[in-house]
Amino acid sequence: MSDELAEIKSVQRAIWTAGDYDVIAGHLWDAGRVVVDAAAIEPQMDVLDVATGTGNAALRAAEAGAHVVGLDLTPELFDAARRRAQAARVHVDWIEGDAEELPFGDESFDRVLSTFGVMFAPRHELAASELVRVCRSGGQILLANWAPEGFFGRFIQTITRALPPPPAGAQPPILWGKESYVRALLGGQILLGIERHAVEFVFATLDDMLAAYKEHFGPLVLARRILEPQGRYDDLIADVRALLEQCDIGDGELRILGEYLLVVGLKP
Repeated sequence: MSDELAEIKSVQRAIWTAGDYDVIAGHLWDAGRVVVDAAAIEPQMDVLDVATGTGNAALRAAEAGAHVVGLDLTPELFDAARRRAQAARVHVDWIEGDAEELPFGDESFDRVLSTFGVMFAPRHELAASELVRVCRSGGQILLANWAPEGFFGRFIQTITRALPPPPAGAQPPILWGKESYVRALLGGQILLGIERHAVEFVFATLDDMLAAYKEHFGPLVLARRILEPQGRYDDLIADVRALLEQCDIGDGELRILGEYLLVVGLKP
């Protein structure tokens, strides 16, 4: 592994171990249900959830009776995933691994899933080819990717603009939310259907949501560590507040829709 790539992976682990991703995952829980429902998972299927985090899609697939592997670059997240699995009374094999180098043989899984996960792999073409490689012929690949024009896509871009440029070779994750881009990544290898969905964020007030994400959302927590010594963190928070105000469609409470692409692919 090159020094640049090792740095990218190190930064990614630092991002997702900062804060408390399980709290944030709770806000995104409905998207895992959408992905798994679209997958039409049947008992005894072999299912892989790539960049599983705390198991949003993996747990739903296990509840459907599948044999499930949840893979993530950041095994620190598995403690919360195991607690969720125990509460749901399901079994998932949690494996540390890289979406760009999946530790499985060709055509190992009937369904390959990722809910706001594989999009953060730095080398998109390699990650996409790995998804296809481990999916069986006749199987499906299902992805939930933040749309760049939606709230969460804009949120990620707001944080990214405030930080130093990423190491060379890291592609912007938000590209996975562009329909033309994801078709180019996967469309030559699998038959694609793409739908638009949204996660609903509801908080009593704007300040409640801002406080929760300042404390728990890894990219924002890490941004504080980097920017506060430079006197630039408050500027970022002001930009985030402005984005929340712009996207709020609530009547009395804060209500925001986070649009994403649901990508459903069939491997011939």
